[in-house]
Amino acid sequence: MTLEYIDLHTHSSCSDGTLTPAEIFSLARSINLAAVALTDHDTVSGIPEFLAAAKEYPECEAIPGVELACSFMSREVHIVGLFINPAGSKLREFIEDARQERMRRNRDLLVKLSLLGYKLDPAMPQFAGLPLDGVGRPHFAAALMEHYNFPHPRMVFEKLLGRNRPAYIPRRLPEPQRAIEAIHDAGGVAVWAHPVRREANERAFLKRAARKLCNMGLDAIEGYYSMFSSVETAMVTEVAGSLDLAVSGGSDFHGANSPDVILGFGAGGLRVPVGLLDALKAKRFPGSPGQGRQPDVYGN
Repeated sequence: MTLEYIDLHTHSSCSDGTLTPAEIFSLARSINLAAVALTDHDTVSGIPEFLAAAKEYPECEAIPGVELACSFMSREVHIVGLFINPAGSKLREFIEDARQERMRRNRDLLVKLSLLGYKLDPAMPQFAGLPLDGVGRPHFAAALMEHYNFPHPRMVFEKLLGRNRPAYIPRRLPEPQRAIEAIHDAGGVAVWAHPVRREANERAFLKRAARKLCNMGLDAIEGYYSMFSSVETAMVTEVAGSLDLAVSGGSDFHGANSPDVILGFGAGGLRVPVGLLDALKAKRFPGSPGQGRQPDVYGN
């Protein structure tokens, strides 16, 4: 069987998804993906389990990754690292700073929700016993659905947790250059994730921002994404080509926390071609600590 498709953007229960890292790999195998990447938010804690699950199945490549949140040009942007060595020192420092900031945001969010009449206890089952630094807004949404009768996570975000909503607490985020440097130090490829947000002058912003990020060392841009139309994919691919950036793609799978997004298929029509992998691998940062340690890092 020829394996034609990949998914390079997924989240497990180690951040804000609902499947374990091993379950994500097992699901990827069951739908015959050629490769799948685990890219949890600001953590690499799930990578050992993910790679261990892949050891006996070399036909499906398990790619260790991470997704790092940054602030850039008055927006929150996310930089995905692919093919990383999770032991990279700069990456570990970045993740620790992100952990501390996440704890601050979550404490403030609990207080703000309480002031709005929505009292939540961190011991609630919806937080799944996670430490406060492991909780994300989807966990808050699940708790609010259970205890305050919201019918769907989308409704929670639209009323309370979404950007500019009453309970929204912004995080203090670093510049993307630090994320890119941390990913390169870990031997990985830095990818600008979901770059299109369907705002005014989006094409102009995309070109301007991609050029600036490219000057910071960006390697690739996510052109295939669950919420992208074919027009948006073409637009991102065109910009990538003009800047010699590789193209990546993935579903942004979160399991039951985003029930409309399916691994490998996104919202239904996503198909990320396996042919993108070679260009992405060619962008691996030369001379970085991850080079020469590939078999041990991947475990397959």
